[in-house]
Amino acid sequence: MKFLSRAALAATVYATLAATAAWAGDMVTVTDITGRKVEVSVPVERVILGEGRQIYFTAALDTDAPFKRVVGWRDDFKKADLDGYNEYLRKFPEMDKLPTFGGMKDGTFDVEQAVALHPDVIIMNIDAKAATEEAGYIDKLAKVGIPLVYVDFREKPMENTEPSMRLIGKLYGKEDRAEDFIKFREEEIAKVTDVLAAHPDVKKPVVFMERAGGYSDDCCMSFGNENFGKMVEIAGGINMAKDIIPGTFGTVNPEQIIASDPDQVIVTGANWELYVPGDNWVGLGAGADKKEAARKLSALMDRPGFTGIKAVKDGNVHAIWHQFYNNPYQFVAIQQIAKWLHPDLFKDLDPEATFSELHKRFLPVPYESGYFVSVNYGG
Repeated sequence: MKFLSRAALAATVYATLAATAAWAGDMVTVTDITGRKVEVSVPVERVILGEGRQIYFTAALDTDAPFKRVVGWRDDFKKADLDGYNEYLRKFPEMDKLPTFGGMKDGTFDVEQAVALHPDVIIMNIDAKAATEEAGYIDKLAKVGIPLVYVDFREKPMENTEPSMRLIGKLYGKEDRAEDFIKFREEEIAKVTDVLAAHPDVKKPVVFMERAGGYSDDCCMSFGNENFGKMVEIAGGINMAKDIIPGTFGTVNPEQIIASDPDQVIVTGANWELYVPGDNWVGLGAGADKKEAARKLSALMDRPGFTGIKAVKDGNVHAIWHQFYNNPYQFVAIQQIAKWLHPDLFKDLDPEATFSELHKRFLPVPYESGYFVSVNYGG
């Protein structure tokens, strides 16, 4: 009986979609970030976000009403960025009632639930592609007229952020808004790259980027030549793990940190109270307690692999909001990293002001400090 009800549901939804296709919008073919050609009726009015944190880019386009198209989303936003979730919840309490999904990669995405919500499109992150294809979700959704597109702000964000924003702008009917965002992003990155280009002989410090330090007892997750690893390079540093980790993400051991003796350490962190309650992670995000974040960051430097290295001895230890790794705001992170690595060159650069300006121009919530922290040991 359950199988029949699902089949009946799918048939009903398909008939509804077919009947409304003619007036729902213009049918266009878009190219997603993987190169797939996908037919979508635009502007879309009903969207399922394959990750809750995709509200970061949705809010930059649908600033006045960021949830107006969202009919369902993955349940990760609250868990992965509790401070950010609460920031949005205060202004948009209705978001707490949106239907939530599990993930493609962990096999908990519910296709029947998605079909019942009548979405015009499902937006997935590229890291879910293998699991999506293995489960045959694209074909299942296509049979009931629901297109799926991939975007990427995580695997190769410096390469894929602009085309991803253009794709979403096309889907939302907000192409001009997307171009405004892209222009702002380019201008802010240029405030770093132009200065470095004018000082080609500047010494580049070796930087160890620790991904989610303190999230677990293991040491240490990091980044290869992408994501935060690429941001370090753009900001005028040398990513310590570039030649150790072959892909975007990986691990290094304490002995490799000691041998490399990095000049700077930058740890990513967020409020992960719902993932790992009361643990050693550095809680950063909107309105975070910087004093508590600095205390936790300092404690992380007592682990094997960090005690005695140059960065700790010289007082060049920092933490940055983890979620810069998965949204289109990476240019703020690039500015902050550049300021840490080259304080003399970038003494007039103000990443906090940049992030505040981003909020004023593109986001529906006011800027609250709490995304960066440093600890100094003297030296």
